[in-house]
Amino acid sequence: MFHVQNIDAQRGTRRVLTNVSFSLNAGACLFLRGPNGSGKTTLLRTLAGLTPPSAGTINVNPDEIVYTAHLDAVKPQLTVAENIAFWHAVYQTKQTDTLTRFNLSDLAQRDGATLSAGQKRRLGLARLHISGCKIWLLDEPTTALDANHVAQFAQILTDHCSAGGIAVVSTHLDLPIPHAQTLNVAAFGAEDISANDPFLEGAF
Repeated sequence: MFHVQNIDAQRGTRRVLTNVSFSLNAGACLFLRGPNGSGKTTLLRTLAGLTPPSAGTINVNPDEIVYTAHLDAVKPQLTVAENIAFWHAVYQTKQTDTLTRFNLSDLAQRDGATLSAGQKRRLGLARLHISGCKIWLLDEPTTALDANHVAQFAQILTDHCSAGGIAVVSTHLDLPIPHAQTLNVAAFGAEDISANDPFLEGAF
């Protein structure tokens, strides 16, 4: 269970979202929708524990969460295979079929610095598979992916949820994930807290 109750999410001193609530059981996928700047990334960072909520509660085991943002976390001086081995060591998980699963086998000996944007994205997304975490928090995961690899990742996401995992995904695409739910983040927009606090006015 991933239970979020009446949380307020902030970016710096600015309250971006207020009273966000949802509950997800094993196997659930939640798409975060809303225009640019509506607070999707802020919400994901709050759920990941990078920015604690200023109100409300998040009931989840943080050790079960893996978060991927706009940056791919690829170490440019390491090869693709070495990046994967590094993440296995960090998460203390066993080597799997990650290279094949993310269509990276032909790139195994390429340095991260030489990869295209789409190749880096696939390598960065492989960290999800390697982590062994049950809850995936994804911020625009299909950025820079071509249509074939978008479809491939949609299948990976479907398999993760079918195996009892949970995913919360910020995306503008209609990924074909069975029984996916949708949360309109814009509906939880909050006014800037500095508007009512003279000590914060003009501070950012």
